[in-house]
Amino acid sequence: MAGLATPMALRVAVTLGLPDRLLGDGAAADQLAVELNVSPVALDLLLGHLTTLGVMERTSTGYRTTGYGANLCADAGTGFTNILLHLDSAAGRAELAFVDLAHSIATGQAAYPRRYGQDFYADLAEHPHLRESFDRQMTLRLQEQIPQVVAGFDWSRFSTVVDVGGGQGTLLAAILTAHPRMHGHLVDLEPTAAEASRTFSAHDLDDRTEVTASSIFDPLPAGADAYLLSDILHNWDDEHAHRILARCVEAAHSTGRVLVIEPVGGRRAITEMDLSMLVIHGGRERRIDEFRTLAASHGLVLDTLTDLTDQRCLLEFQLAASREVTTASP
Repeated sequence: MAGLATPMALRVAVTLGLPDRLLGDGAAADQLAVELNVSPVALDLLLGHLTTLGVMERTSTGYRTTGYGANLCADAGTGFTNILLHLDSAAGRAELAFVDLAHSIATGQAAYPRRYGQDFYADLAEHPHLRESFDRQMTLRLQEQIPQVVAGFDWSRFSTVVDVGGGQGTLLAAILTAHPRMHGHLVDLEPTAAEASRTFSAHDLDDRTEVTASSIFDPLPAGADAYLLSDILHNWDDEHAHRILARCVEAAHSTGRVLVIEPVGGRRAITEMDLSMLVIHGGRERRIDEFRTLAASHGLVLDTLTDLTDQRCLLEFQLAASREVTTASP
């Protein structure tokens, strides 16, 4: 369980493009080594381990990708490629911060800055290819669950929704498409905000959407019925989470709601993701009582808790007197 050979072998295989290159008839290790400008002996060792894993198989002329290994191809639609790319993707680069997990456990702080010299989001800002891969991964991460998110909550109660840190706009577009009377406003940094505009145009939503290129720590568009934080708060420690909630409350009108969609610790979260949020961001998958405590500082009260999917809940907060929390499942 502690061995690093297998996860790193898979990452190097994807980074080198081996699953795609060895589809069909495959190739010999020495021929492939010339193409990739790598050591033929070392490449053969890698391919040997990938064969043990069932990702590759030996043939009379070399190695080829198995049906199982084809899940690692770029066009497989699994999202694995974007995660496993060694240093060429945000997710692959971020996971290497686990080497410094001991630092995070000792301090409660992210290990990412210790390894790379700056925090995760500063790194994205400095390296556009990392930002692009991060945006893709966030879209893929939620894509299969979007129908459940849209169907599992009564979005029609709101005429206007601000999607705070809404990425490329896939979720907001789905919500607005399902509810033709709603209007949406997405806030995210450039160039992600530009991608969101293209998403809305592709769904014929230009007349019902606005996009603001801005930080989620800056003042938000004011007066909306609901402020949506989808997979946002768990990326941040309490100090930054407070700043985000403060901006939502500052912008909301007196009957506005703050909607938080993300895994909830002890309910819809896995322990591995807890460690990932800690190591990469200094965050965590908060439990319900932690959300209550966080929100109470801003006059927010947990109103309803809805289990949207097997991975995510929706917590609805109101700026009003507390009432009994109800739990619903789609």
